[in-house]
Amino acid sequence: MERVKPARRKIYRHAVIVRITHWINAACFVFLLLSGLQIFNAHPHLYWGDASTFDQNNQPTGTFLSIGTIINADGERRGVVQIMGGRYLDTTGFLGASQYNGQLAQRAFPAWLTLPSRQDLAAGRLWHFFFAWIFVINGIVYVAYGLAGRHFWRDLVPTRDQWRAFGRTVWEHLRFRFPHGEEATRYNILQKLAYIVAVVALIVMVLTGLSMSPGLNAAFPWLPELFGGRQSARTFHFISASILVLFAVIHIVMVLVSGVWNNVRSMITGRYVIKEEKHDLPPPP
Repeated sequence: MERVKPARRKIYRHAVIVRITHWINAACFVFLLLSGLQIFNAHPHLYWGDASTFDQNNQPTGTFLSIGTIINADGERRGVVQIMGGRYLDTTGFLGASQYNGQLAQRAFPAWLTLPSRQDLAAGRLWHFFFAWIFVINGIVYVAYGLAGRHFWRDLVPTRDQWRAFGRTVWEHLRFRFPHGEEATRYNILQKLAYIVAVVALIVMVLTGLSMSPGLNAAFPWLPELFGGRQSARTFHFISASILVLFAVIHIVMVLVSGVWNNVRSMITGRYVIKEEKHDLPPPP
């Protein structure tokens, strides 16, 4: 017996503004991440509070996160990561010490993850601030469209039925079984929650970035105090950026496993193809 293929229907999934702002955001985020890691490399330590602290040997103390190097018992330089003053984690080759120009260089993040690849704080700051303003302006356009067109409320706020089916949705995703038919025309609850977390992380990242600006600190001294001090703002900035990196990785993986061409095409042309099972089709005339 010949197997009947499910019917296919093409829908209009993403508006022009959503598609344009999505790709601008994606490009800006890459440049912001790489230049941000360049800036972080200048002082690869995170603290809580308003100021960084050092011991009598001019070594950072009381750090939340520290990436650097140590000399082990064999006299070798090793890259290490220390979290909340705990034991050192050996991360040689990636964090703390990595290859650059054919030799092991002392730097928090490797050259291939920074912009520019050489150690250059001034250039990193220029790249970072340039794309930060594009990112903010683009975000304002997206938010304005979302509020005016009810995009946020319609596409990003979970419904009561979706909350009730939360467990089933998680189980289906763990088995890599994705929605079809009418269900595929809207975001599921996991997608909505992921986007909400990403939006909150973006807001925190922007506010903490502004909190670290000396000019804005002078004009609005209460801004860094929102996060417990200038150094706390820097730590929250790093954490929110890390959350967004995790979101991007999961997003890319889901695009790959749920249909690369269909997903990418929908974000370029707006058109998305869904497969409809027999019970999804309208009754015959």
